[in-house]
Amino acid sequence: MTKRKQYSARKKMEILRLHLVEKKPMSDICDEFGIHPTLLYRWQQTLFERGDAAFEQAARNGKNAESVKDKEIFTLREKLKKKDEVLGEVMEEFVKVKKELGEP
Repeated sequence: MTKRKQYSARKKMEILRLHLVEKKPMSDICDEFGIHPTLLYRWQQTLFERGDAAFEQAARNGKNAESVKDKEIFTLREKLKKKDEVLGEVMEEFVKVKKELGEP
């Protein structure tokens, strides 16, 4: 009795890509990976039925990335504003000391 191969989701996508994108004949793919054509058709059907979930996830990830980026920009702007304030105070003190010492 031979043990059935278990393919990860990523591997299934790689195998389907060979047929759908690279136009490799299904018979060649089935021979290469030792799978039955009906299994390959089932994977393809699952991809088309549930593929929208991948796009929804990608959209959510994109929104999350924008949110993280916006927070980072806000934080950096706040740090820059604080540094400008500190630099202003230091320069003011420098000018004051310079005047007290009588330097131009």
